[in-house]
Formats: sequence, C-alpha cells, structure tokens
Amino acid sequence: MSDPTVLLERDGVRLTADDSVATVTLCNPAKRNAQSPALWRALEEAGRLLPGSVRVVVLRAEGLSFSAGLDRQAFTPEGFDGEPSFIDLARASEGKLDATIAEYQSAFTWWRRNDIVTIAVVQGHAIGAGFQLALACDLRVVADDVQFAMRETGLGLVPDLGGTKPLTELVGYARAMEICATGRFVHADEAVRTGLANIAVPAGALDATVNDLAAALLAAPRDAVIETKALLREASGRAYDEQRAAERAAQGRRLRDLAGAGE
Repeated sequence: MSDPTVLLERDGVRLTADDSVATVTLCNPAKRNAQSPALWRALEEAGRLLPGSVRVVVLRAEGLSFSAGLDRQAFTPEGFDGEPSFIDLARASEGKLDATIAEYQSAFTWWRRNDIVTIAVVQGHAIGAGFQLALACDLRVVADDVQFAMRETGLGLVPDLGGTKPLTELVGYARAMEICATGRFVHADEAVRTGLANIAVPAGALDATVNDLAAALLAAPRDAVIETKALLREASGRAYDEQRAAERAAQGRRLRDLAGAGE
C-alpha cells in the first residue's frame, strides 16, 4: 500500500485514502466525538471527496468513545456559532425545518452507496447520533466494551438521522422499538447476537480485525461486490419474484461482462 493521503481534516473529521481503502476518522476525542451540524457537513464532504479507486471505507473514532451523540450545546438557546438553534428551527416554517433536517441527514446516507463497502469500527459509547452513524455503515466491528444507545426519545425527540430503518432491518421491529423507547444500552454480546455487530473483539484487536475484513472484501472483483450490495440492499423492499428478476438481471450483466459480450 502507498502512504495514506490526507484529503480532509476539519470540524472533527479526518479523511485519508490509501489505494482502495479510505478511512474517515472522528477526531475530537476531548468531546467524545460529539456531533454538530459542522461535523455533519464535514462528513458529507468526505463522501464527495472519495477517490474513484476506493472500494472500502472504514469509519473510526479517536479516543475512548466512538461518539457521545449530538453535542448538548445544540439544546442551549444560543446553539452553535453561525447555526440555527433548536429553538430557531422549531419556529421555522415547515419547509425550512424539513430542508434543514434533510441537510443533516446527508452526512448519514452516502455510506450506503453501492460502489463502496463501509465498515464502522466502534469502541466505547455510541449514543444517539453516534449509534445512527454506526448504523449507516454496511458492517460493524465493535470492541468488547461497546455501548450502543438511542437516547432521542428520552429527550422528547425521535431518531431522525436515518438510523430507524437499518436498526429495524437488523434486529426487528419489537427489539428496535424497545431499544429506542427505553434508551437502554446494548452491549457487545447482544449486538453480535442480534446482528447489530458483525463481530466483537478486544479493543487491542480492532485494527487487525478490520484490516483482515477489508482485505477479504477487496479479494472479490469490484463489479461483483457492487451488484451484490445492490441486490441485498434492495431485497427487503421487493417481493420474492421481483428479487428473483433482479438477480437474473444482475447475473446477466456479470456474465456478459466476464465474457466480454458487453463491449
């Protein structure tokens, strides 16, 4: 591999690229990687800056916690410098409020792109927005000290950063409802057992585990992985016969490509 190239470092986010693997790092450990609109914009920009050669994106965080969730400054009357406070948002028109939340959600959506496979590496606390950011990724490798929690409901809010769909798909409606409504912690053993995490390892083994996983993902031809991810992502929204048709179409494209018939 070549030396990593720093493509972005601002507002608590660092993006580096090394051949086929990019790493997005939350780098404000002093605040337990608490999130803000500025951080979300930096995350969205990281998605735009990914080189075309990147096939795997690793999301990780510095410090003891992955992310403590939304920075509590958001709940103060003054909010963040240069940003509308929550009070201002509440008083905005319905269209303005919807557009602002949609802008925030953009930081959490690009991880599902079919041309990349995304891995969240999660240690310590992943609360609220931190939990939803981990859920935005395709795969989750967690340390054995991980503690997921969805605390929005306890604050009188709802999870609104795209996390409700993957959470429900992973653990089912009843467990997702219980996790969100109670705000309780989900620890490593339950995360693996219910499908929230692919694997849990001691914190010291995270790097080696993720490196091995990334290497395994890169071993398959890129176009086959792209087609497979598209099939799996869209399967839950299709009827069985529709999914079978999508499989046939995808396989046809792969066979024609392998045979050179598509040229």
